[in-house]
Amino acid sequence: MEKVVKSDEDWKAQLSPLAFKVTRQHGTERAFTHDDFPKDPGQYFCVCCGVELFDQADKFDSGTGWPSFTQPSTGAPVGESVDNSWFMRRTEVHCDQCDAHLGHVFPDGPNPTGLRYCINGVALTFEPE
Repeated sequence: MEKVVKSDEDWKAQLSPLAFKVTRQHGTERAFTHDDFPKDPGQYFCVCCGVELFDQADKFDSGTGWPSFTQPSTGAPVGESVDNSWFMRRTEVHCDQCDAHLGHVFPDGPNPTGLRYCINGVALTFEPE
């Protein structure tokens, strides 16, 4: 896996302003504002570098207003780091291939993992099977 490195100017030229804010500046889109996630079989890819991150089969409705998954796709370059912003300790998830901020993972998800990968919709693109 080759690391994708670009300048802020290059990312701004590639991404929407909101996608840049979320993925490159660790922002968060407002809940219930990203509504273009179909229920058809397919995969979700990083909006920045195009690598596969999540599979539709692992997506569930968490009621939080953000796409939620029980786990990343097999072999997906999803990394974790500690996020101490907003006066709390959370686990941030990011794309290891391009360092895009994706969202956070919480230990309150359904089986089989018990995890809830709460992901900003603007950080993903969907490709149907």
